[in-house]
Amino acid sequence: MSTLQDLNQVLSRKQDILSGNAAGVEKQKKSGKLTARERIALLLDGGSFVEQAMLASDAGVVTGSGTVDGRPVYVFAQDFAVMDGAVGAAQAKKIVKVLELARKTGTPVVAMCDSNGARVGEGAAALEAYADIFAHMARLSGVVPMITMVLGPCVGAAAMMAELSDIVVVAKPAGALLVAGPQVLASTMGKNLSAQELGGGKAAVEAGAAHVACETEEEAFASVKTLLGMLPANNLEDAPFSAEEDMNRVVSGLAAGAEGMDVITAIADTGSVVELGKGFTGAATALGKMAGRTVAFVYTGKGDTCDKRMKKITRFVRFADCYNIPVVSLIDSTGLTVFDTVDRQMSVLKAASAMVYAYSEATTVKVSLVIGNAIGAAYVAMGGSANADATYAWPGAVISPLTGEAAIQVFEKDKIMASKGDAVAARAELAAKYEAEVADGVNAAVAGLVDDVIDPADTRKMVIAALEILSSKRDSNPPKKHGNMPL
Repeated sequence: MSTLQDLNQVLSRKQDILSGNAAGVEKQKKSGKLTARERIALLLDGGSFVEQAMLASDAGVVTGSGTVDGRPVYVFAQDFAVMDGAVGAAQAKKIVKVLELARKTGTPVVAMCDSNGARVGEGAAALEAYADIFAHMARLSGVVPMITMVLGPCVGAAAMMAELSDIVVVAKPAGALLVAGPQVLASTMGKNLSAQELGGGKAAVEAGAAHVACETEEEAFASVKTLLGMLPANNLEDAPFSAEEDMNRVVSGLAAGAEGMDVITAIADTGSVVELGKGFTGAATALGKMAGRTVAFVYTGKGDTCDKRMKKITRFVRFADCYNIPVVSLIDSTGLTVFDTVDRQMSVLKAASAMVYAYSEATTVKVSLVIGNAIGAAYVAMGGSANADATYAWPGAVISPLTGEAAIQVFEKDKIMASKGDAVAARAELAAKYEAEVADGVNAAVAGLVDDVIDPADTRKMVIAALEILSSKRDSNPPKKHGNMPL
């Protein structure tokens, strides 16, 4: 056989692959989903995709590389048109190659999940395939950003692929992150719930398993492009710098007790904020820009801080630190939530310890802003001089081990008991006096525990100035394999 004849066979085979399995493609379209290659085309710059191992099409995954807004990225998209995207040894081999190349080149990875699970016919080999993928993802964590898009079923072990990545985006009509599918729950527990109810975008985000929920696949790809544009290519590079907005812009209408996300939106560059995990607890985490530089915003949420809030914050701070993204923390917490069960109390204790650990371990730039209450563990983790490079407070901020009400119950009990009038009124008066004279942010500044008490209108200017001067910060943890985080 001549070389030309052989080449013609290869080209013919590639054309057949590009045409796709007609029955499988039709099934995909009826479900309202795009095909694997359509998804890749939607993400990457036109004409930039270079496919790997194309002839190994029976693997049920399309892999390769391309660019997003001119920046390199590796991609793999499970092909539901081939055996429902089931994972086996061949698919794992293609995915692992992408992960290895991403590690060697320092290039982000975008995974597009759409699979009904493992290739059961392969037996233990299918489990080994998952284990191989997960091991490589774990080693890649913190080296390059990994974004997983859940665009179809992502069940059981497959769901771990999403959880091992940095950011998870779930999209309708079929994206669902599931420990077990509807059929399993119906047969074993008698519950009839749809895949969307169990792990669709809204459900997954509100449960803390995903970061972004999108109404369409097109919206999901636009979201991923935005996120990639805010993240560095790897842990040795800086995030892309965008057009600089006036750093001295005055922010009006802010005062102690303001809603955290309103503050974040006001002090960040216009239109740059992307909230992650919206709806999961009262704490907020978001990426945004300040004077063109990517920043990770954290907001404790008002009131008591529970274990779920702290777990959300801990995960996000560690993510930001992986890629040396500055962390700006907004504190307005009345302390740790007290539960009436031992197991939940211990969960709060563990979560608080993990949050303190995350902030302490992080070597990235850390700027904290007390916009209301900073009671107990929240200030210890986020605002203490050991865990923040710069800490500012607004007028009216309260910084204390206890709330005013709790503090006077401990220190001023005799005065309350001796009050001849209304005990409730006496307690409120003493609490207000404690917060104004002892726990006020000005007193903390006088003691050198806060860098300055600033006008809320100057918040953007002051935070950006701190980020600028700290941008050359160089810090590292002692040499070790890794710490033992209290999980």
